[in-house]
Amino acid sequence: MAKYSRIEVAQTMKDNGMVPLFFHSDIELSKKVLKACYDGGSRLMEFTSRGDFAHEVFGALNKYALAELPGMILGVGSVTDAASASLYMSLGANFIVTPVFREDIAIACNRRKVLWSPGCGTLTEIARAEELGCEIVKLFPADTYGPEFIKAIKGPCPWTNIMPTGGVYPTVESLSSWLNAGATCVGLGSQLISKDILENKDFDGLTAKVKQVLDIIKNIRK
Repeated sequence: MAKYSRIEVAQTMKDNGMVPLFFHSDIELSKKVLKACYDGGSRLMEFTSRGDFAHEVFGALNKYALAELPGMILGVGSVTDAASASLYMSLGANFIVTPVFREDIAIACNRRKVLWSPGCGTLTEIARAEELGCEIVKLFPADTYGPEFIKAIKGPCPWTNIMPTGGVYPTVESLSSWLNAGATCVGLGSQLISKDILENKDFDGLTAKVKQVLDIIKNIRK
């Protein structure tokens, strides 16, 4: 069962401005990545369900977060059906992120009052997701649409909260373009938690990078 309500999760996403995305099959390495992000100031992590036995890694990671990282909100991404969403929610997932918009996932998450963020690419999809209770829509792949898409959506629908993912970079220029266009927060995967960081186990470097990104976001929002 989720520890945090969907309203708490949505507010944390808005406050932090950034959600790190990550997957690795090694539980101990995953714990160190999570701890590095936590030490850098992030209070969110999207564990992407992209490998065999990913749910087992997530279960161990969530137990670790609950025991050792107070305030850390762990969720799951790359979920493509209601059965998978239910599995992860039974392991305590606090939010579910999907690459596509599916009403069966919305129903499963809403039944448990867990935040779900569907991948949408049109205003019609966004509107339907919001009708089904979505707090924050995922724009994916964001680089296909660009910041101007968000700016255009926010014109007639200023209440819409959008999280671009895919094509966002941890730089002042990139983060400024998305946030100034009206993005509520951004999703950052391999551009933040890079292959080099994982191979070199540079967890101190990751902590510094997360802190830098969060500082950039704070300065943009001033």
